[in-house]
Amino acid sequence: MAGDSRMAGKVALLLWAQTLGLAGAQTTQLLVEPPWRPAVLWDQVTLTCQGSGTTGSTTWYKDGQRWGQEGLDHFTVTESGIYMCERRGTRHSPPVSVLDGEGGS
Repeated sequence: MAGDSRMAGKVALLLWAQTLGLAGAQTTQLLVEPPWRPAVLWDQVTLTCQGSGTTGSTTWYKDGQRWGQEGLDHFTVTESGIYMCERRGTRHSPPVSVLDGEGGS
């Protein structure tokens, strides 16, 4: 019986350590609506930042620079570019390219 409780304690500690490790590695997701690619401005593209980070603490990046949509979890794109987002406590999302529809980005 004593061995069982020590084993349970070790398993609990291992699960706790794995949980902490996974939480530190979580990536934010950038959802695109409509969902097809390439995303083009004339489709009225909406970007939504989702992740386990704090809601309302979203930081947006356009073309690699911090961008003025601070705090909003979603918005409708009005300029072509490459977008990413980040929520406090998570990593940057994968980039999403939105084209202007005039044969370029």
